[in-house]
Amino acid sequence: MTWSNEPLERLIDTLESGSRPTGGASTDSGEVFSIGGENILQSGGVTLEAVKRVPVAFFKRMTKGHLRGDDVLINKDGAQTGKVGWYHTGRDLVACINEHVFLLRGEPDRITQGYLYYSLLSDSGQAQIRLQISGSAQPGLKAGFTKGITVEFPTDIREQSMIVRVLSTVDRAIEQTEALIAKQQRIKTGLMQDLLTRGIDKHGNLRSEQTHKFKDSPLGRIPMEWDIASLGSVAEFVTSGSRGWAKYYREDGALFIRIGNLTREHINLRLDDLVFVQPPGSAEALRTAVQAGDLLISVTADLGIIGVIPKGFVEGYVNQHIALARLFSADVSARFVGWFLSSREGMAQFDRLNESGAKAGLNLPTVRSLLFPRPGDVDEQHRIAAAIDACVRTADQHACSLQKLRALKRGLMQDLLTGNRRVTALLEESEGVTT
Repeated sequence: MTWSNEPLERLIDTLESGSRPTGGASTDSGEVFSIGGENILQSGGVTLEAVKRVPVAFFKRMTKGHLRGDDVLINKDGAQTGKVGWYHTGRDLVACINEHVFLLRGEPDRITQGYLYYSLLSDSGQAQIRLQISGSAQPGLKAGFTKGITVEFPTDIREQSMIVRVLSTVDRAIEQTEALIAKQQRIKTGLMQDLLTRGIDKHGNLRSEQTHKFKDSPLGRIPMEWDIASLGSVAEFVTSGSRGWAKYYREDGALFIRIGNLTREHINLRLDDLVFVQPPGSAEALRTAVQAGDLLISVTADLGIIGVIPKGFVEGYVNQHIALARLFSADVSARFVGWFLSSREGMAQFDRLNESGAKAGLNLPTVRSLLFPRPGDVDEQHRIAAAIDACVRTADQHACSLQKLRALKRGLMQDLLTGNRRVTALLEESEGVTT
């Protein structure tokens, strides 16, 4: 089976852009979907979330840009010029594209739409597209961009279809995993809302006002067995890092914890961008050293990002943008407090401080004054934190699977779209079924 390498121009039967009515389009300005660059995903594919619409009468007057199933789409201008989408077969919706999108249809006896899509989405395809972008103030692709892009492809349409079948299978796995992550995020949000405001009674049941007694508090309704505490009332001390540590930076050593090591997704440290220090042997270094269970809070710029130092953490120090609260472990669970402060109710306190002009930073007395609901039973605090932690671990497992699937797809595209790996076995299997 032979392969060919030809300019995209020779493989294209149709290249069109669309249009919009005078005054533009919105999500409620008509009945027909109008796909724009914002509907093409950076990772490939097309989303119809928040899609704009045009009137049927305008759609019927359009001479170009009517979508068909399997059309390949390219974002033709703007900051994300070159994004590629595939308007899959199976979409029976009447739709069109606007003036910021090209649709491409290949010569049906030479290249399949799926193969065309994956070729343009590949690293090689994207690199070639970027070379065709012109203009600095308003970058974009002109209609002649297909002359400067070459496509490597098997001349046998069946082999193209088999390659697309393999890559589409991985894409479906990616979509399913992304859906699982989104579902887990919703579960986590609901779990935090329930557990951090209602808790779990001694029988392991979620409290409700129908079955348990509640009371009013500065943080809303809470179980009768709980009270409201300030961070300062349960802390051995509250401090923050000091300036001038750049001179102690090293290739390795102790971790220097910055705001970038905190995230709003959870209360665990982010360890994908690390800075190390060889700290000075001084009281200042001892003051800013962290230990397992310490609660961290960003106090400048993006206020209220929370982290908790995990068990087994060896050595680290906070910089001047982070407050460190060391809590009395016998009275309170640091992870419970951390989860509450990162919840919707907890973040409301930081939002109020922002509105009152604290955007420049929080001082330590303000940090000590932060409130949280405290279950009287510390074991209940640990159970609540453990339940939320388990939910996050499940989401992390899905995220790890997603990362592996994306790497697999990238590797398969590199191999299958260049002929480095062949789908001969699949072709033989197909031939065996049809004979």
